[in-house]
Amino acid sequence: MKTPIITLLTDFGTKDHYVASMKGVILRINSRCALIDISHGVSPQDIREGAFLLTGACSYFPKGTIHIAVVDPGVGSPRKPILIETKNYFFIGPDNGLLTLAARKDGIRQTVVLTNKKYFLSEVSATFHGRDIFAPVAGHLSLGVTPASFGKRTEHWVELDRGKPKIKGDTLIGEVIHIDGFGNLISNIEKEGFSKFIKDRPFLIRAGKKTIQDLKRGYYEGKKNDPIALFGSGGFLEISVREGNAQKVLKVKRGDPITAII
Repeated sequence: MKTPIITLLTDFGTKDHYVASMKGVILRINSRCALIDISHGVSPQDIREGAFLLTGACSYFPKGTIHIAVVDPGVGSPRKPILIETKNYFFIGPDNGLLTLAARKDGIRQTVVLTNKKYFLSEVSATFHGRDIFAPVAGHLSLGVTPASFGKRTEHWVELDRGKPKIKGDTLIGEVIHIDGFGNLISNIEKEGFSKFIKDRPFLIRAGKKTIQDLKRGYYEGKKNDPIALFGSGGFLEISVREGNAQKVLKVKRGDPITAII
């Protein structure tokens, strides 16, 4: 039998015991699981950042991988705990939009509201559904329990709108949707949409007060401390500073515009 793979993405950090507690719950149910950390450095309560990181990582895992994601400012509220089955994966977490970008990308087959307490811990805290609901459900799912066993199927869930670039005259207007650990400014402008807009015409790219006149193929083509534009590994237009930090150099924050002008 293949070793079941379960990934974890949270905003818990690594200082406290929270992540380890979730792993312990899973391993008590199925000690054969391989547990992989996507990230526990999501900014606290930042659902959009969590969704971006989950979407960027999940598709590189083998078919059948179970992805747990917990960025849950509404924990203990009426928001639903859900399991989404997609073409290749399972996603478990809160119904707050955190899972839907990744799930939509892979193709949603069904969504189940987790209501069967048989598969929860015996005592469910109002503040730690990651340990008491999501982890045990993932453990049982890895043993072959069917999604339908965990609760009731639903056709309604919270969607997260990442926002699409807009065209206004001769300008393609995007925005910074993520700033990675190197300070790279990652936009929501994808390579295909950029190419269709530019159509081999001369262009300028603007971020903050900086105007960039071309695209680089890689970071190595940039001059030290000079902002450059390129398409990163995720297929999005990004602004980077070689051996530097674009966020600090340009003083740009998430949500600020990045534009291409012809």
